[in-house]
Amino acid sequence: MNEEEIYQKGFTYRCNGQYPEAMAEFQKVLALNPNHVNARLQIGLVHGFLGDFDASLAALQSLSTQHPNNLDVRYELAMTQMMLGMFEEGCANIRYVLAMDPTHEKALQQAAYC
Repeated sequence: MNEEEIYQKGFTYRCNGQYPEAMAEFQKVLALNPNHVNARLQIGLVHGFLGDFDASLAALQSLSTQHPNNLDVRYELAMTQMMLGMFEEGCANIRYVLAMDPTHEKALQQAAYC
């Protein structure tokens, strides 16, 4: 399987709540391509789903710093921050997403909480 097929397998695991299996597949993707942004994003999210919020936040913050204009990363960072009670930081990231894409549907919904 190529890296995108492995990624999709991991994504399916993640969507099915099979987080350890998802993490293993995303790690395989990174072994092939350490710069695969979506695999790194998913790993950050899976950490949160597994209850490791510190690792989730660290992964998403690092990815956001490296890819500041990736709105998927910025949105997921904002959602994680808001979930953890970091409302100022989360709202700042929601505003950033909307400044870059005023039609971003999910960010528009979340902006009501800012």
